[in-house]
Amino acid sequence: MNKKTAKKKKKSAKKDDLTPEKEHSPAMSIFKKIATIIGDIFGILVVFGIIAGAYLYFSTPMDENLLRNQVAQTSIIYDRTGEHVLYEIHGEENRKVVSHSEIPDYIRSATIASEDNDFYKHSGIDISAIIRAVMADVESSGMQQGASTITQQLARNVFLSREKTFKRKISEIVLAIRIENNYTKDQILDMYLNEVPYGSNAYGVQSATETFFGKNASEITLDEAALLAALPNATTYYSPYGNHKNELFRKQQKILEKMKELGVISDEELEKAKAENTLEKIIPFKQEIEAPHFVFYVKEQLEKTYGKDIIEKGGFRIYTTLDWNKQKLAENVISSQLPDITKKYNATNASLVAIDPKTGEVLAMVGSKNYFDKTIDGQVNVATSPRQPGSSFKPFAYATAFEKGYQPETFIYDVPTNFGPDGTGEDYKPQNYNGNFNGLVTMRQALSNSLNIPAVKTLYLAGVKDTIDLAKRMGITTLEDESRFGLALVLGGAEVTLLDETASFGVFANEGKRNPVTGVSKIIDSQNNIFYENKAANNQVIHIQIARKINSILSDNGARSLVFGTGSKLYIPGKTVAAKTGTTQDFHDAWTVGYTPSVVTGVWVGNNDNTAMSAGADGSYVAAPIWNAFMSSVLGDYPSETFVDYDKIDAQKFSKVFPEVKYFNIKSGKEISEKKAKKTDPDKVEVRVNIPTYTSSEIPIVAEMQNTTDPMILRWRNSLKNLNFADINGANKKEED
Repeated sequence: MNKKTAKKKKKSAKKDDLTPEKEHSPAMSIFKKIATIIGDIFGILVVFGIIAGAYLYFSTPMDENLLRNQVAQTSIIYDRTGEHVLYEIHGEENRKVVSHSEIPDYIRSATIASEDNDFYKHSGIDISAIIRAVMADVESSGMQQGASTITQQLARNVFLSREKTFKRKISEIVLAIRIENNYTKDQILDMYLNEVPYGSNAYGVQSATETFFGKNASEITLDEAALLAALPNATTYYSPYGNHKNELFRKQQKILEKMKELGVISDEELEKAKAENTLEKIIPFKQEIEAPHFVFYVKEQLEKTYGKDIIEKGGFRIYTTLDWNKQKLAENVISSQLPDITKKYNATNASLVAIDPKTGEVLAMVGSKNYFDKTIDGQVNVATSPRQPGSSFKPFAYATAFEKGYQPETFIYDVPTNFGPDGTGEDYKPQNYNGNFNGLVTMRQALSNSLNIPAVKTLYLAGVKDTIDLAKRMGITTLEDESRFGLALVLGGAEVTLLDETASFGVFANEGKRNPVTGVSKIIDSQNNIFYENKAANNQVIHIQIARKINSILSDNGARSLVFGTGSKLYIPGKTVAAKTGTTQDFHDAWTVGYTPSVVTGVWVGNNDNTAMSAGADGSYVAAPIWNAFMSSVLGDYPSETFVDYDKIDAQKFSKVFPEVKYFNIKSGKEISEKKAKKTDPDKVEVRVNIPTYTSSEIPIVAEMQNTTDPMILRWRNSLKNLNFADINGANKKEED
């Protein structure tokens, strides 16, 4: 055996000796088992990972038609023309969605530079960024690091909460991949820019540019785009209205430099943008509002009908019924007329409502002289607040009486009358406003001159319940507890709103047809479809002849001259207008409501806290001047109109016939002459009135002479006894007009 062979055998022997030792080493055996188990576990995890990933991908909820996702959008309230924005309605999210063409490239590029450099390269997630974020989160033992792509942020904003959990992060990744598989990059970026919050309740780039720069997104400049792109990262911290403006400025500068680095802007554009003082362009934070009382009236009605959530988030274009010129006129008339009224009568506030009776549309609404004046509770909308209407309520009672067959020519006694207990334990003895009594008058004269005693009698003849029912049919909504109301109702003893009463007078103007009052003309939804459109109802709620009788009386300037004269503020030269005033007891409220066939206007004057005005603050003196100034100007926009006359019945039935008055000596019972009666001691003279009786079914000449067995009518008859007609105009205490 040579040396080489010996060496080979020796090496072979050593190898053979070592091999069994290696195979049977306990350490090596355990290592192999662990490796096998790890391999098996890894394989199982891979399988389960694939299954779990597939499950999450297909089970994570997502609206596949994300382009039509109903994100919250701001609703805008306009005047009737759409030329004037009155208010913008939104909840926490003030958002207006804009199209791809309305978003400038500057804001796209700036957003990518700020949020996601590789947006156009990745498929929804950035693996390297996720790994870095996971490592950082593990080290900090919590969910802290971001690393979300624009697509992930879109998924989170639309579908997920902002809680920082691993589960939410996984869902975010899955949704991002699904979004990338369904939409183009441009679509994803557009959706993101319409969705992302910028702070100050501005959601989406359009609302952001309006809020911070007062312009549309399409008008944004490079420096402005870079500043906006800095905001979503930390809306509160970087807010232009906050305390970190220097930090915001530095962030904006970095974004501009990053845009240059990415090659989307030139050196020249960079230097020009960096030289701009963008923070000086920020406009003060404010929320514009025009016609505030009207706006909030409309908003309240919309919320009652459709719900607050849909109005705040629906992105509606709400075209109201407001006539911009009439609204401004109403505001100017009140601001110019009220100071003098305040000085003379201690009336600090006024309200005005104008309505188109042919549609029910509110043309103007001033709820107080100044919405922002806290000293007068200016935010209270008096137009929708219940107040006592005084004698302006009387037409409802007369209209009810006319429904029962009474006529404007029917006579009724205006004499001192005791109507009996009024519920307080005392007798009800109303007085006329001017302290006079006028004897036998027609219902035309009684209503046009606002005589109180005939009005109370008319309400009794018409019936309190039936009068309330008619008022409700015409649009009065505040008379629910009918048990509260008695004969004082006709003198304004119940509370109504100026809006209701103005609209109800519009029923007279519209010949008995009612159109429910509305402040909304048309609503367009976010998809440009007609969501709502007002259409006149023209429901006949009182007979056309009843309306015509009221119109004839309230427009009869000659008939009302007994109390108001021929040149009062209820008269507009060259125009035929119907009008009625009202003043409550102790001068707490003064009203004037008047109309033509095309426009009805109501005015209230007083104090919001119900403090009494000065004595003499009648509706004809404090409310009528405002009404007259507004209507005189407004009627220039309309052709001259007159009211159609009513069908009159045989005039012979309404010849003015006074009852026969006879005088008797109380002691002897013998009849004496009027001349002798005047010379005789009144205590020795009895005055009797020969009241005629009627057997015909026709309405009698004197309204109160029928139903002679009615205790109330008998009470009225007794008021005629011992009445000295020669002194019928004696002065009495003033009460209401």
